[in-house]
Amino acid sequence: MTIKELDDKLNSPGFQDAENGDLFYNFFIYQYPADQEYDIRRQIQEFKANLIRPINYVDVLTLNLFEEFCRFLSQKRFLRHPSMLDYLLEKEQNDPTNAQNVSETLMRNAHGQEFLHYIHQRITEHISIRDDYKRPYVFLNGVGSMYPYLRVNEFLALYEDFNDTNKYKIIVFYPGHRS
Repeated sequence: MTIKELDDKLNSPGFQDAENGDLFYNFFIYQYPADQEYDIRRQIQEFKANLIRPINYVDVLTLNLFEEFCRFLSQKRFLRHPSMLDYLLEKEQNDPTNAQNVSETLMRNAHGQEFLHYIHQRITEHISIRDDYKRPYVFLNGVGSMYPYLRVNEFLALYEDFNDTNKYKIIVFYPGHRS
């Protein structure tokens, strides 16, 4: 699918209908070459700007999964530390032999129910806003930066329990090709 074809799809009233689509899934994956990451990030902002215009009145939530994970860990207390992220960074920096333990902790948290609930809360807050805008889409990018802690297919499978398939569609911007 080209950028133009994706833009046409996103602007289509039929596709904007959150209840119109696959019976069980509301995930749509747009694949692109990884070396186009920065162009795609710019394109996502253009999609958002075009969709919010009066012709559509569509307000899109964009979530960079990696940034959201860092924000989640930064807000999460760990023992006497106010930020798990700061604790893990300090632990690894002070003793590089802790890298494996830090990596395992990051992976466990990326797969944890708390993180999934955090993402779900961000989406729910956005789609619950009451005004003149429709909110049929969540753009999810930054999934490549989550590797090796969380793969996109793992996230989508884990998020299934939280997913409100008839309220919004998740458009995943995936750098690379899945086989």
